Amino acid sequence: MATEYCLIVRAAGKQLDLLRGEASRIAKAAKAGWWTDRAEVGTKFCFEDAKARDTFALACDSFGITCRGS
Repeated sequence: MATEYCLIVRAAGKQLDLLRGEASRIAKAAKAGWWTDRAEVGTKFCFEDAKARDTFALACDSFGITCRGS
């Protein structure tokens, strides 16, 4: 199994859709897989690449959406 690099994001609705699109674009550029899972509070975005996770964290910040490591 691949190593997981995850962030937990608190977003819903259109914000969550926006983040899914951004995660897909970032993972495709990094040639890495990604997926989401439910978290206790929020949604867990996981990537197979640490750089992709870091890029996604920057995207969250640019959208004003809080994320934290899991």
